[in-house]
Amino acid sequence: MNAPTPNLSELNQPLLFEMIRSFTTLADTLNLSHAVAKLNSTRQTVRRHISQLEELRGEELFRTRDRRYELTEAGEAALPEARELLMHAKVWSRGQTGMRGSLQYLQAEVDGLVFYQQQQPMGDIWQDESVLLRETYRAWVMSAGEIESPHLSHVRPYLMVYRNSDSGWIVVEFGQQSAYVDWFGVDYARSSIGRPIARLPAGEEFGRMLDQSFLDIETTQTARLDHVYTRMPARDNPSQATMAYQRLMMAGFFPDRSPAVMTLVVPTINVNIAALEEAQRAAMTKIKQPDFDLAEAKFEKMAAMPT
Repeated sequence: MNAPTPNLSELNQPLLFEMIRSFTTLADTLNLSHAVAKLNSTRQTVRRHISQLEELRGEELFRTRDRRYELTEAGEAALPEARELLMHAKVWSRGQTGMRGSLQYLQAEVDGLVFYQQQQPMGDIWQDESVLLRETYRAWVMSAGEIESPHLSHVRPYLMVYRNSDSGWIVVEFGQQSAYVDWFGVDYARSSIGRPIARLPAGEEFGRMLDQSFLDIETTQTARLDHVYTRMPARDNPSQATMAYQRLMMAGFFPDRSPAVMTLVVPTINVNIAALEEAQRAAMTKIKQPDFDLAEAKFEKMAAMPT
């Protein structure tokens, strides 16, 4: 007689993790033998994990037709969050993610990569010293996210525009006055168009965590503010410089109504990242902020509008 399936309160965390792994792997392969091979498990174990998970959730995740597995509607609905749970668990277990005051932070130092990212309260924008940061946020609200809106025209040269693709989030436009172009040069920036942002040596899960913030912006149609500390090669100089910046992310739409994410990067040494030590802060390179004159920008914007 089979042992009774444990209820949720009796499950230990490793078992629940393995159950979710079995579910996502079988969902990816829809073939029990292939799933068993990928998991280095047994057919009996994978079947038991699926059965236990279905009992816990109170719904069937798979159906079989002609000995082939298919996801049910409930399985389709559960799969994205199951994948996200696994991703978060792997990154969290390495100490690369967590919460600071209910806001997300990421950090990684591996294979030469140094990357810290801490989300900030959106209300901090209104007290920020950067006029460009405040004006971009205001202009985004007025534009209702329309990239081609006249309300965004005076700040668009400072923005980067991203689109979601099969390879993840890729940049499709660099503003000529953006911090990225100023740092790397226009030729390098152009060569970066179409490259996925999440291909970093910290691992696939960490890269997907970076992608996740873009996906959250796209899904919720909102904005977020992050402080970032990292190392990057300078233009015409292979040695890396330690730098920090604020990044404002905003949901947007292309003219055909397909979704986009716009970002504004404002270099600064005054970042609120709790994990940084004093030696790391002292090593930061001071980078000139983008030149932005609000009065001049508004004059050029008005002059460009039809009468």
